[in-house]
Amino acid sequence: MADIGRFPWRIAGHMIAKLSKEDVARLLQDPSADARAEAAAKIATHYDAAENFGAEEKKLAEEIFSIMCKDAEERVRQALASNLKECPYLPHDIAITLAHDVEAVSVPMLKYSSVLTDADLIQIVHSQGEEKQRAIAGRTSVSGQLSDALIDTRNENVVGDLVSNEGAQISDEAMHRLLDDFEHSDIVKESLVGRGAVSVEITERLMSIVSEELQQRLLARMDLSSDQIGDLVLQSREKATLGLVGGPEAKTDTRRLIVHLYKNGRLTPTIVLRALCM
Repeated sequence: MADIGRFPWRIAGHMIAKLSKEDVARLLQDPSADARAEAAAKIATHYDAAENFGAEEKKLAEEIFSIMCKDAEERVRQALASNLKECPYLPHDIAITLAHDVEAVSVPMLKYSSVLTDADLIQIVHSQGEEKQRAIAGRTSVSGQLSDALIDTRNENVVGDLVSNEGAQISDEAMHRLLDDFEHSDIVKESLVGRGAVSVEITERLMSIVSEELQQRLLARMDLSSDQIGDLVLQSREKATLGLVGGPEAKTDTRRLIVHLYKNGRLTPTIVLRALCM
């Protein structure tokens, strides 16, 4: 290990503290978890902020982090992760170790760390539980590939968080897939209605499966003409109406529905054609 007696902490060129041999000894040997957690937070905070560290000082800090990542006390590792979660130059191996730790330690890293790659995050999505998946779904930026992996979990809460995240890239193909899986999920449908950028095709499909209240919310935020809005409403009503038509055992009900639509002027050419297509 480098000379621990010479570890200056600098912020904007000003000396604010010095890590002594005694500090490191206390960090590694103090039986008090509180003392080690306090030291972990102190070192991590200064490392994250100290852009003017020399190579030797950074190396020493990283050696200490490697030791703290293995500390038996969760609160020590948690203090480390909380203060390093947004550090852009944290060594990858340290970020990975913290990201695979228990939830209290890993969640801050999974949600904020730019050091973790898509490959790292996808592997965690495939192998870890809901809380870690939700943390990843809430990242500032989620690639299309990572979104696909999150949708593949088929977890309602995870997918709801992903769809609510405007920084998540979700293709129309993926949108259709999640609607296939979560057509009856209020969480996912409400998240989709609130999402800023949704194609007309997805909007049209949503119109046919959400409540009237959600339909109004969906239409209110779209830049559509009155004719386009009317068409979408009509299409959603026709789909919902045709959803009432059952199998062979429902022939009588189907006939009654046709008569009812005819008498009320709603047996339109479009609903007839849609029924034929279905």
